[in-house]
Amino acid sequence: MIKLESNNLRITDIRVAYIDGLPKSMILLKVYTNSDIIGYGELRDASSASYALLLKSRVLGENPLDVNKLFNRVKQFGYHSRQGGGVSGIICALYDIVGKYYGIPLYQLLGGKYRDKVRLYCDTDVSGRHTGRDMGMALKKRMDDGYTFLKMDLGIELLLDEPGALNAPSGMIEDIKKYSLKAIQHQSGSIDRSLMYGKNYEVFTIPHWATGIHITEYGLDILEEYLRQVREVIGYEIPLAVDHFGHLAVEDAVRFARRAEKYNLAWMEDIAPWNTPSQLEKFTRALTQPICTGEDIYLAENFRDVLEAGVGVVHPDVLTIGGPAEIMSLGKLCGKYGAAMAIHMAESPIGFMAAVHCAAALEQVLAVEMHSVDYEDWYKLINPNVKIKDGFVSVPETPGLGIESLNEELIEKYRTDGSPKPWTETENWNNEWSNDRIWS
Repeated sequence: MIKLESNNLRITDIRVAYIDGLPKSMILLKVYTNSDIIGYGELRDASSASYALLLKSRVLGENPLDVNKLFNRVKQFGYHSRQGGGVSGIICALYDIVGKYYGIPLYQLLGGKYRDKVRLYCDTDVSGRHTGRDMGMALKKRMDDGYTFLKMDLGIELLLDEPGALNAPSGMIEDIKKYSLKAIQHQSGSIDRSLMYGKNYEVFTIPHWATGIHITEYGLDILEEYLRQVREVIGYEIPLAVDHFGHLAVEDAVRFARRAEKYNLAWMEDIAPWNTPSQLEKFTRALTQPICTGEDIYLAENFRDVLEAGVGVVHPDVLTIGGPAEIMSLGKLCGKYGAAMAIHMAESPIGFMAAVHCAAALEQVLAVEMHSVDYEDWYKLINPNVKIKDGFVSVPETPGLGIESLNEELIEKYRTDGSPKPWTETENWNNEWSNDRIWS
């Protein structure tokens, strides 16, 4: 390794690689230095590389070890959901550089660890028309593989073709089936870009409370029976969380949640939008089971409203919130408000390893999400490969994120159609400029 004096280390380049099919659309990131140290980062799935490349001119020539200074410089360019990916990805890469430079793992930079192994909760999907028993058998397979925490989707997509299960303004259900069903059923891939245009976008972005969709008692019976069948297969001893309920009135979601309480759910996820705390509070006041939200929230300080609404499980994504230090700040808020944390993760092994280090260093973590169980090549995208045993991953003791190199052959194999060659030069971003001061 070329070992420069710490005050001589500089950022020299930022480049990206686009991959798809494992199962999400992902953008990997390299931050280069004037030594042979390269920091690995990643943007949130289904994001845009421009969110990171916009920041290149703000950090080029700076010392990568000055993480707080650089975060404070670039954090104004982040925002919620995918727009947090540029800041978050670069900050993760900087922490990787710091760890590699000083020869210590990321968790140590965050203050040490609470645990040597991190529990994973396994997200599971069954495609096509199916029953609760079918889902239960898929989840049982996860249990047989050693997973001790489970999650599945359970929502109104199960009712779209069932006469008498939903009522809605004329044409609304048909529009959802035509334009938004691929958004509802996107677990084995990322949101399709076609959803961002025309009628697709119009339907895709209708707020929960404005769809006019309601569930009938018959529809509630179907959903409850589905859940009963799942529990009949997997038992009641293992934690089971549910997600993707659908966009409909908060009162209808509460009606179902009350039916679901007897099935001991670990949490109901994103049952209402995170940025409507008054609706979240309707759930927390009406229910005796946890609700969960937060994967789209940028910066720890923006979790206060959902915590004050009584949300019992926060769900940050390291690649949205602003990076590892923001996750640690959120951990302190969880302690203050009495909330648990489950870390959202639907990205490559780079984002996964960042989440694992954060989970190791946090006190009140339930588990880290695992979204790519069935994709063998996903584990091999980094060296050493990701190894999971009995639903746990050991926390790396090697420097930085614990990633020695990336598997460039696989990155080329899964290169997104129409994207540039991996790690193509980005000199056109070197001189991006504006007056960035936000005060006068």
